Amino acid sequence: MRLIDKLFKRLEPKKQPEDYYDIAVTQEYIKVEHPERKTGQINWNDIDEIVVVTTDEGPFLPDFWLVLLGKDNSCSLPQGAPKYDEVFEIISMYEGFNFDEYIKSVSSVEKARFELWKRNN
Repeated sequence: MRLIDKLFKRLEPKKQPEDYYDIAVTQEYIKVEHPERKTGQINWNDIDEIVVVTTDEGPFLPDFWLVLLGKDNSCSLPQGAPKYDEVFEIISMYEGFNFDEYIKSVSSVEKARFELWKRNN
């Protein structure tokens, strides 16, 4: 490798763990892919529960996860992943979304689970 190439390589911003997620958002579903994890996909209409799971693994691994759960499918994406804000905007419009729990979850630095929304049966 040429010296100039080495210098420019050092100037490239280092990737964060969240940068390795590839998220597709359509009108029908959300799909989350990662090179070292099983792909998760769920239709918006099939979501039965939305939770945030926090861990104590940051900053070396994602420590704040948005989890979308259904009867047969689920997917999870870490805060800071591409399209996280777009997904949050969609789910926060669900009737009965618990913003107070979300605010609590953002300040958590330990292992915890926060229920943001649950389908009424």
